[in-house]
Amino acid sequence: MSSALTDLFPIPIVQAPMAGGISVPQLAAAVSEAGGLGFLAAGYKTADGMYQEIKQLRGLTGRPFGVNLFMPQPEYAESGAVEVYAHQLAGEAAWYETELGDPDSGRDDGYEAKLAVLLDNPVAAASFHFGVPVPEVLDSLRRAGTVTLVTATTVEEALAVERAGADAVIAQGVEAGGHQGTHRDVPENDGSGIGLLSLVAQVREAVRIPVVAAGGLMRGSQIAAVLAAGASAAQLGTAFLATPESGAAALYKQALTDPLFTRTALTRAFSGRPARGLVNRFMREHGPYAPAAYPEVHHLTAPLRKAAAGTGDAQGMALWAGQGHRMARELAAGQLVEVLAEELAAASTALSVKGEGAGR
Repeated sequence: MSSALTDLFPIPIVQAPMAGGISVPQLAAAVSEAGGLGFLAAGYKTADGMYQEIKQLRGLTGRPFGVNLFMPQPEYAESGAVEVYAHQLAGEAAWYETELGDPDSGRDDGYEAKLAVLLDNPVAAASFHFGVPVPEVLDSLRRAGTVTLVTATTVEEALAVERAGADAVIAQGVEAGGHQGTHRDVPENDGSGIGLLSLVAQVREAVRIPVVAAGGLMRGSQIAAVLAAGASAAQLGTAFLATPESGAAALYKQALTDPLFTRTALTRAFSGRPARGLVNRFMREHGPYAPAAYPEVHHLTAPLRKAAAGTGDAQGMALWAGQGHRMARELAAGQLVEVLAEELAAASTALSVKGEGAGR
């Protein structure tokens, strides 16, 4: 198995790239400096915006880090469904005193321009969400010295990642916060996601490339479990949300452990693609009616989400979070990596001792 990925970090912890202004350079730098692999999220940014963050991050650390890109999405044919949803959201627009966004604001997220930046200014790692790049893209990044990772939510998707030539696959369990990285958005499959431990074990037996486990991981003991199941590293997002380096709004950070938010669910309400977040009023009222239309719905609801955040209304915000959100700790990001590493070491030792005892 290639060590190109694990050579990038002494501690097998990858900070998930959380789009929307959360995975800022300060967070990625703190994680990388502590021995993990920090990540920037290029999603919803311009190519120049991404480049400026890369430059800023390089000024904060000399350690390896990664950048995540969203794959372009296929054309959405049923524009009528988006119009119907827009009519349903008219009351929200009136309540927040804002206009709905333009659903036709763009589909490719500046993908080609961002690739050009990463080829001209190579970073240590690049990951991809919502699909698999063509082999030529992965080959060109590898020649530039960049390790490539692609998210998969099923064994079939993991095999597609391996066939395309990626260096590693991120096995994303249904427990994960934020958007599920399915390669095709099939509404009939909503709610049928695979739990992380089952997914890691199945993917490990199916592919030869390294597996990074993602989904609901908040403690070092859980990292030990996925490593024992065959993963080479663990990717954590929600665990880093509450850190002071995270770009998440204070209201968002507080919501993670607020007794008012008791559970998470997958919803299309905010973006048109399944994403896990804290269940709030907006999700309950609009989730059942949101069409499978990404990124149209994302663009449509963007002003609503911004207005809700501006007025301090967590009930109208997209509070993406994994199933372990109540276990969030308000530690500095570097300290969190250290604590997780200590917990991982303790859990690994315990597993070894139990294994020796069972073998006697």
